[in-house]
Amino acid sequence: MLVYSHRPEVREAVVTAVGRRPAPDLGRVRYVEASGVAEVLAACDAGEVDLAILDGEAQPTGGLGLARQLKDEIADCPPIVVSVRRADDRWLATWSRADAVLVHPLDPLTAAETVAEVLRGLEAGNGSGDSAPVRR
Repeated sequence: MLVYSHRPEVREAVVTAVGRRPAPDLGRVRYVEASGVAEVLAACDAGEVDLAILDGEAQPTGGLGLARQLKDEIADCPPIVVSVRRADDRWLATWSRADAVLVHPLDPLTAAETVAEVLRGLEAGNGSGDSAPVRR
């Protein structure tokens, strides 16, 4: 699982909230942290990402725009979860074509449940990006 933010404390908050095993029926999660867009693009292009969690407030490139770029440019794009600072910004997840959205401050139960739901969809073969964003 890739976690993108230019701020290490945001990446740490995501990893802590989601945890190493977001649900009992899922395996352990291995995180790869990325602080730059080039790292995210390279990992996704190489097919090394099962799920990406992108910080919508990242700079200089926000996770919302990056999510849309990934969905537009990568044929077999992994599922994407975006995090936003305000609940009112959830509509941006629809624009970004993200598969789910998390709102800061991250609630560990909600974060783990949201990620688990997206991972279950991946395991079930539902692909990515073809459904409406999971609302949390």
